Amino acid sequence: MNQQASVLRTGRKFDQVLAGAREVFLADGFEGASVDNIAKAAGVSKATLYSYFPDKRVLFMEVVRSVCGQQADSGPDLAAGDCGPRGVLRVAAEHVHAVLMGGISLQLFRIFVAEADRFPELGPMFYESGPMVLHGQIRDYLKIAVERGELAIPDADLAAAQFIELCKADIFLRFLFNIDEHFTEAERERVITGAIETFMARFGT
Repeated sequence: MNQQASVLRTGRKFDQVLAGAREVFLADGFEGASVDNIAKAAGVSKATLYSYFPDKRVLFMEVVRSVCGQQADSGPDLAAGDCGPRGVLRVAAEHVHAVLMGGISLQLFRIFVAEADRFPELGPMFYESGPMVLHGQIRDYLKIAVERGELAIPDADLAAAQFIELCKADIFLRFLFNIDEHFTEAERERVITGAIETFMARFGT
């Protein structure tokens, strides 16, 4: 039986253990997190924790799986947008900022970089449940907008990737490398407006 299959996902304290583990792992990383601290944060005994998870590695994987599942389910339904390309792109841009510059996303990204050798499967899991889901939502909307004659895009897949990059301009690397931790609404608006106008100048009809 593999480790993931041995996780007991029922019981009244399962979510409690998972929430405590998530708090500690995001703050301390995998290596820095201790089972004692996780049990304390969860408000359970170590015996209770081990009744759900046989070891710290399995618990870490379950935390990542849970966060990735939340990411995959959190996106807006861009395909249902009927407020024109600029309106839909604004919703998409705001979600790009929420996904790529949210605290949990950034913390996980840093942990995955640090633990790439120990957990090579984590990067793809996070990428496919977050950035790639968002990319697919934008791509699917762009195809619909092309069919409506609202946009002229020869390659919707590439255009979706380009729009996401435009939304990251100027502020994302500053955020990633801890140069700036917070951005004002005006700073975010500057980037979002610039992304939309640049995209529409290239693909608008």
